[in-house]
Amino acid sequence: MFRCMLVRSSSSAKQSLMRRNLSSGSVPERKVAILGAAGGIGQPLALLMKLNPLVSSLSLYDIANTPGVAADVGHINTRSEVVGYMGDDNLVKALEGADLVIIPAGVPRKPGMTRDDLFNINAGIVKNLCSAIAKYCPHALVNMISNPVNSTVPIAAEIFKKAGMYDEKKLFGVTTLDVVRAKTFYAGKANVPVAEVNVPVIGGHAGVTILPLFSQATPQANLSGDVLTALTKRTQDGGTEVVEAKAGKGSATLSMAYAGALFADACLKGLNGVPDVVECSYVQSTITELPFFASKVRLGKNGVEEVLDLGPLSDFEKEGLEALKPELKSSIEKGVKFANQ
Repeated sequence: MFRCMLVRSSSSAKQSLMRRNLSSGSVPERKVAILGAAGGIGQPLALLMKLNPLVSSLSLYDIANTPGVAADVGHINTRSEVVGYMGDDNLVKALEGADLVIIPAGVPRKPGMTRDDLFNINAGIVKNLCSAIAKYCPHALVNMISNPVNSTVPIAAEIFKKAGMYDEKKLFGVTTLDVVRAKTFYAGKANVPVAEVNVPVIGGHAGVTILPLFSQATPQANLSGDVLTALTKRTQDGGTEVVEAKAGKGSATLSMAYAGALFADACLKGLNGVPDVVECSYVQSTITELPFFASKVRLGKNGVEEVLDLGPLSDFEKEGLEALKPELKSSIEKGVKFANQ
């Protein structure tokens, strides 16, 4: 019986792969560049993007070790061609012709560090990479993973503005990991299948600026106020939970790569004209008084097609929204100031 199950599973996998390979012929050619591809997030992200049938060309860039990552990932028998680029001199080749650029570059969090502690190092890295993007693939969608996202997205916007290449519809802060965590934690408490769960997360991507809207979660569950408060706190502290669990040996790399791949897939579907692709993301926004804000966004051929309203909030969520604004405003201003100094 076990052998029979293996045969059926193998046959099913082969059929799935055949369908994917056959369908790829009608899918547009899409080049995806990952900047920081040899790092803790970059390597598993490269693997996951290699598995995505929407990607035809996968460009992996980092300051070191990229050829090895590209050789390793490149042996996987999926659609995309993989090329690794290493060092500043090869950044041009890595970016030219890219439809989507994903940026996980920078140093990871360590125990005791906040995302703001990363600012001075990662802000400079993002500034340099965005200057190159503005020059060599100015029309690409940009998915910012490098922390602190609350500041690095405004930095990118300012750099693109200076180059005369800013399109607010094409710049995204990847907050998908907050959504992934909120779904997982909610499903556990609500005792519902996690695959059926949806929870919008708004605000920013650090601590109290992360605000999961459990009042809008589906399927609805009758959870107490104390449980919802605890779920909110755990979602906000999810990154710290992983940093502490890894005891100085890393941060949330695998789950972040997964979340980054999910959002990149949504962007590619939008570019390819798939209708009604909606994800939460940190983008230029007018739904609050803050210039950047994470909320549900409809994706399309031009990037952001529509920034959706927040919808009805519970009293607890209304309080959380007001509480997060000062910190998020400060992080945005910090990024803008850095980019212009």
